[in-house]
Amino acid sequence: MASDSNTQPESAKHSGNTIPEGRRRGRAAGLNMSGRFESLTTESVDDGWNIHEDLPPFQTIVQEERARTVITRNSSPDISFDRSINPYRGCEHGCIYCFARPSHAFMGLSPGLDFETRLFAKPNAAELLERELSRPGYIPKPIAIGTNTDPYQPIERGYKLMPEILEVLDRYHHPVAIVTKSSLVQRDLDILARMAERNLAKVALSITTLDRKLCRTMEPRASAPHKRLSAVKALSDAGIPTSVMIAPVIPALTDSELEAILEAAAEHGADEAGFILLRLPLEVSQLFRDWLVREQPGRYRHVMSLIRSMRDGKDYDAKWGERMRGTGPYAEQIARRFQLCAKRVGLNTRRRKLNSDLFVAPQKGGVQLDLF
Repeated sequence: MASDSNTQPESAKHSGNTIPEGRRRGRAAGLNMSGRFESLTTESVDDGWNIHEDLPPFQTIVQEERARTVITRNSSPDISFDRSINPYRGCEHGCIYCFARPSHAFMGLSPGLDFETRLFAKPNAAELLERELSRPGYIPKPIAIGTNTDPYQPIERGYKLMPEILEVLDRYHHPVAIVTKSSLVQRDLDILARMAERNLAKVALSITTLDRKLCRTMEPRASAPHKRLSAVKALSDAGIPTSVMIAPVIPALTDSELEAILEAAAEHGADEAGFILLRLPLEVSQLFRDWLVREQPGRYRHVMSLIRSMRDGKDYDAKWGERMRGTGPYAEQIARRFQLCAKRVGLNTRRRKLNSDLFVAPQKGGVQLDLF
């Protein structure tokens, strides 16, 4: 009987492209397939010479990018913001499920290990931001940071782009909403607290699991769950509106922790919470399935079966309004569990709206001033 490659955990399926464990230690992806826009693909094969070769492990390489613009616009009807900033491309956190992985193909790189190791930084981000805020006719609305790749990933310790960006936003009274998986956000507590006093800042910590062992394999270079909860408390104690995003909820793997995460969020001072169902667009599906085979083989069929039950029989369905929550009985059950628990622990009793009325446009920033 023919087997369905989408439902069988065939570890041999990617054997030619799987990167040896020694080369990818501390990384989540086990593959480094060519980007989907490339005309040539590469594959590791045994040449038959039986010569032992120790290739070096993947190292993090950062390339500085002199960007021309820094504010990205979107018109997606199921997203609450229309503009965002991403100081980095790629993310060293290496979360295996990251929906942003396919974007690395636009750089001619792999959404696999390249996404975790070949990074791009925008050192002129703050300068560009000030220039764009000073453009005639600019209408202020909250800027989201961390919606694609994490602004507080490990390389931020050295580059320190976020304090520069926040100082610009603070100076001109511009609202900002941050999402991160890193406790490094506490470094900028003073700026964020100052902005929060004028209702200009809020922060969300993304927590997928409280299981530290699972976290290490699934989100290898993100802060440990207890560190993220400590950051929630520190931010909340400083008067900064803080929320927890359970993102993503993975059926048959992390969905059983939903109530425990919400309870921990409330205990540590969060006032809001949200969730997003696992998304597997484009190459993320292959990468996630390969990870399941390696790390959670006994759950492979159950996880993928439930995912498809909520995605119209597919690994992913990108329909507006459904891509974040899924459809069907199991998706409805997750949503209902979330609502009931959030209400029980006192989360989401009110939604805080950031203030855009205080904005004062810069009088410089590269825009030519009127002669008269």
